[in-house]
Amino acid sequence: MAAPDRPLSARSVVASTLLGTDPPELPAAALVRVGALFDMGEGTMRTALSRMASGGELDRVDDGRYRLAGDLLIRAGIQSVSRAAAVTTWSGRWRQAIVLAGPRSASERSNLRRAMTRLRYGELRDGVWLRPDNLDPQRWPDAHDIVDEQCRWFAVSPDHDDDLASSLWDLDAWAARATELRRSMVDLVGRLDDGDPTALAPGFIVSAAVLRHFNSDPLLPHELQSRHWPGDRLRADYDRYDSAYRRLLGAYLRER
Repeated sequence: MAAPDRPLSARSVVASTLLGTDPPELPAAALVRVGALFDMGEGTMRTALSRMASGGELDRVDDGRYRLAGDLLIRAGIQSVSRAAAVTTWSGRWRQAIVLAGPRSASERSNLRRAMTRLRYGELRDGVWLRPDNLDPQRWPDAHDIVDEQCRWFAVSPDHDDDLASSLWDLDAWAARATELRRSMVDLVGRLDDGDPTALAPGFIVSAAVLRHFNSDPLLPHELQSRHWPGDRLRADYDRYDSAYRRLLGAYLRER
């Protein structure tokens, strides 16, 4: 079963719960009850909510509800796109960004790397970023603005696209992790369907792990995917798993 990348904190429980909710908003009482799945007390959860609101990660809305804000709201948008795997028809062309000559600060370098990661570009070598031209160029304009300040764009048609994709992303590792996550969902979905409340805590961890994995999918066009690429199967499995999880979580949250 997939294990959490790091020990769960009250903040991570709140963030993961709202990131998996559409729209990303819930009453404080519901978030407290999710924390109880991990033996986190009401005081601990409400302190986390208050700190996240003060830090700009949550907005307080009507009737004691909290909604994602700031960077977490951006992350929710990225996650939604990642889960949907929304791509455009691929012409066979690639987009290439090359860093302009001249000195750059450490913060500029870090901002560029974050922007390129959000835009799903792979780094061929220092200062050269590429991806197939199959994503909406109007998506994430703030990330594009960061790249525009530091890079020059090119449209290219490289030879041996499949080899290029493998050099930009560790596709074998992504596929292996996807297969592992699919097995974890199979292990749990029957218990979720049967209404077993003890499946909620491990199910929460698996759900968060799958959503994080979607965020690292390079979203390649089908022409560049291997015959056994598990992206579509992972998404189909997760849709069924998430429906079962949401039904059981909803029933748990309605219990008083």
